[in-house]
Amino acid sequence: MNDCIFCKIARGEIPSSKVYENEKILVFNDIEPQAPVHMLVIPKKHFDNVTECDNETLCAMFDAMRTAVRNTGIDKDGFRCVMNTGENGGQSVNHIHMHVLGGRSLQWPPG
Repeated sequence: MNDCIFCKIARGEIPSSKVYENEKILVFNDIEPQAPVHMLVIPKKHFDNVTECDNETLCAMFDAMRTAVRNTGIDKDGFRCVMNTGENGGQSVNHIHMHVLGGRSLQWPPG
């Protein structure tokens, strides 16, 4: 059993503010939001990062993201999806996850 914090959230051992869930993916609100809407999309199966994730899981993550942005209404005005990978990429939890941010104008570059 993996002790990764996102694995524990996916198993329900740590509570989260769920936005969407299916058998493979969990979408929940980030506890330190950087925008009015800031969700994390994670697979329930552990992969360290996007380079190790299989195509089926990546597709399931994007399908869940599409549902979550529609459910929250940020699909209408726009949003940003980000997958940080590795230390230099800013990945803080070694479990693949997609940040989905919206609800305000987002600047580029992000910083």
